[in-house]
Amino acid sequence: MQTLEAKTTPAFSQTDWQRGYESQRQELSYFVDQITGTVPPELTGTLFRNGPGLLDINGETIHHPFDGDGMVCAIAFQDGKVHFQNRFVRTEGYVKEQAAGKICYRGVFGTQKRGGWWANLFDLQLKNIANTNVIYWGNRLLALWEAGKPHRLDPHNLETIGIDDLDGILGKGDAFSAHPRIDPACVFDNGQPCLVNFSLSAGPVSTLHLYELDPQGQLLRRKSQPIPGFAFIHDFAITPHYYLFFQNPVSFNPLPFLFGQRGAAECVQFQPDQETKIIVIPRDPASTQPMKMLKAKAGFVFHHANAWEIDEQHLGIDSICYPSFPEVEPNSDFRDVDFTKVDPGQLWRFSLDLTTETATATMLESRCVEFPTLHPAYEGRPYRYAYCGTAQQSQGNAPLQALVKFDFEMGTKQFYSFAPQGFMTEPVFVPKPGATAEDAGWILMLVYDAARHGSDLVIVDAADIAAGPIASVHLKIHIPYGLHGNWTGEVFGE
Repeated sequence: MQTLEAKTTPAFSQTDWQRGYESQRQELSYFVDQITGTVPPELTGTLFRNGPGLLDINGETIHHPFDGDGMVCAIAFQDGKVHFQNRFVRTEGYVKEQAAGKICYRGVFGTQKRGGWWANLFDLQLKNIANTNVIYWGNRLLALWEAGKPHRLDPHNLETIGIDDLDGILGKGDAFSAHPRIDPACVFDNGQPCLVNFSLSAGPVSTLHLYELDPQGQLLRRKSQPIPGFAFIHDFAITPHYYLFFQNPVSFNPLPFLFGQRGAAECVQFQPDQETKIIVIPRDPASTQPMKMLKAKAGFVFHHANAWEIDEQHLGIDSICYPSFPEVEPNSDFRDVDFTKVDPGQLWRFSLDLTTETATATMLESRCVEFPTLHPAYEGRPYRYAYCGTAQQSQGNAPLQALVKFDFEMGTKQFYSFAPQGFMTEPVFVPKPGATAEDAGWILMLVYDAARHGSDLVIVDAADIAAGPIASVHLKIHIPYGLHGNWTGEVFGE
């Protein structure tokens, strides 16, 4: 087992990390022949990944990676062979800007059109960049962006089919979050899996719109829940009977956005003196139980690891919490971020009492962590193991350069580090066929190797991550740091 010690000097080069954010304009489709180690022959299926592939438009810099156009990667495995392909989502905005050779839209995270505030004044038209997640569900491959409808792609060649309203489930102006959850055995559907997702209408009174879809993509349940106050929510969690949301303590002043001075996200301000509201909503459509709203000191939360039911009145939820919101500063360059001045995300456990409507919090990990994942069969259930990207250093904020496995039952951790020149993104758990142990599977993740300015798809045995990769699939190109993705047991590729 590797032990990652605190260091007085950074475990990475800022220049190395920055190069991972260079735009990638190539689109490829090929069988990979550069592999170190052995790809497990029983690993069969396709890993889909999404993230910003363009960080500039014809040399005009995107202000923040979250404003970059979505580029989907598909990495297919069958009989030990690996096929890779990547392709940009041909959104209306992508096509227009590529033809114009310039930025034509304002970005939520501060990207502006040329011409200063006057050129951006009262321009509220946002580009659906389809860059946050991608999932194969109901025989549809969907590229997701939480402020708009999904874009449907051909899973075989990643060509863009167009915006998808999910056969009329989504109406005019509706959105579909980039953070769906899959209930592996829904208690309302005789143990069949279902996809659970939401969208958010933010305002003085915000509204959560909740959707549940069966494996064929048909609507099972839908409801809307108003919540008091402005809400900025990226992720949520489920248990068999509840939806759980953290309403972060932030305020929103729209005037700088309306007047063309800032992006919408730059107008969000963290309120450190306020508590986080933990919203608990019953999933049962026949339930008369009202929404519960608990309060806790949680800072700011982007992502949740998992939630579960202890008994009928007690829930648990593990979340990545930041002491403050990492605000986006105008006229700044995200590549020059000073990590020593940014709070790290840390893993916290919240115990919720629905009877007394109280919540208690315990820190599980003080090291900088992000992108939690687990065995998909344990989604919404009590679980033992979680996996996260983590920093090489034990204190402070830093890029994710290592994988950590938490054993909550034993209170132990395992690490594997890619430092100093490796930078990882979200890990994905793929169960081993026929296995029953909770950690019987593989962790798949893209790792940017600054030494060769290329990316590797790394496969690690989830039961023993400290042993390191059992295979590293060396791609011909680098993939800019991505956001989210999902695995399907179906094999796709031309």
